Amino acid sequence: MYPLIRLAKEIVLSRKADPIPLLGTHVSYHRCWPQDIDLFMEMNNGRILTILDLGRTALAYRVGLMAVLRKQSWGLTMAGVSVRYRKRIRPFVKFRVVSKSVGWDDKFMYLDQSIWIGEDCAVQALYRSALTDKNGLVRPDRLLAAIDQDVPQPTLPDWVREWIDADATRPWPPLDHGAA
Repeated sequence: MYPLIRLAKEIVLSRKADPIPLLGTHVSYHRCWPQDIDLFMEMNNGRILTILDLGRTALAYRVGLMAVLRKQSWGLTMAGVSVRYRKRIRPFVKFRVVSKSVGWDDKFMYLDQSIWIGEDCAVQALYRSALTDKNGLVRPDRLLAAIDQDVPQPTLPDWVREWIDADATRPWPPLDHGAA
């Protein structure tokens, strides 16, 4: 089940927090609860992705994106992700989620998120995000105009660019679709 209470907490806290620029960083704090764990007594990988979703939602509120989405009747979707799991998140452990946009290209925004337990990075994810309307993709330049932030397009880090390039070589649809 989606953690609606956690979502409500993040929305309330992000609405009370100071706005941040489009390329700003949002940090949120969480704890691994019993409903988050799997058979191996660690946070389930699916729940980790949901926790990252909460971080992106709060980030979207703080940069002014959520208000623009409502005003423009735009949607927000994830168009790709690459995740590294490096440290188990055990029950009752406190952790923080760091969420930030690293830039955009002509179609997508790229978001870097990480989960930290103290000084140790447990998880890091790179997301490709897209805005949509009834006609399809909404280009990032339209977003910039709508949120009224004059932000020059940053150069994407090499590791992000290389991920984009590598992902473009992946066949779509997948070659083996399980047909008998």
